[in-house]
Amino acid sequence: MRILITGASSGIGEELARAYAKTDNELILLARRETRLKNLADELLPHVKSVEIVVVDVTQFDTLQEKIKRIGAVDMVILNAGISIGHSGEITPFKDFKNLYDVNLLANHAILEILLPHFKAQKSGKIVFISSLASLISMPSSKAYSSSKRALNAYAEGIRYKYKKDGIKVINILPGFIKSELTDKNSFHMPFLLSTKNGAKKIYKAIEKEKRFYAFPLRFYLIISFLNLLPQFLRDKIVNSIN
Repeated sequence: MRILITGASSGIGEELARAYAKTDNELILLARRETRLKNLADELLPHVKSVEIVVVDVTQFDTLQEKIKRIGAVDMVILNAGISIGHSGEITPFKDFKNLYDVNLLANHAILEILLPHFKAQKSGKIVFISSLASLISMPSSKAYSSSKRALNAYAEGIRYKYKKDGIKVINILPGFIKSELTDKNSFHMPFLLSTKNGAKKIYKAIEKEKRFYAFPLRFYLIISFLNLLPQFLRDKIVNSIN
């Protein structure tokens, strides 16, 4: 299987690359940091059919699309690249807000604009979106991040409906807190925090089972789902007290 993983130089992307390092797989690892990608490629090369690195900043859309064109057809893309700007009650500067949306949402469309014709032509393929439980409830201190991931959920849903008849499977993963460079910015207690390896293991299993929607940890997802079922005035009170 030919697999493209974005954001592969650290965190979940790096661990997923290790999970898919199998004899029959061809891995394409995409991220900004060349040295980290090279080190990971050297580690995985003895275990895979082939491994290729693609060094690019996903916000450089023209360059990104040119590099995706050179990759050609793949069997699966794991759209893992994502950033957070931390938690703050202040208004997010527009430059930071735009950059977050460029990475968390628009880069995914830039990639899929190139890959979807290949998936349609081969009448198969998997598209994996890495969203977040934060997309289900927007805390005052994470409105930019939460809204970008909620938009990603809507995008993933539309892609799934549109391309189901073409044999393309769409998988949307909503993790809670997983140890990574992204969560290292958080200075507060993170409930149900998982190690990078355990988080990636759960994601890997969900992909292999072709779950259309997978939110975890389950207890955290149920708590958020319960909050969303409450009347708005009661939910507001609880969220404001937590915040």
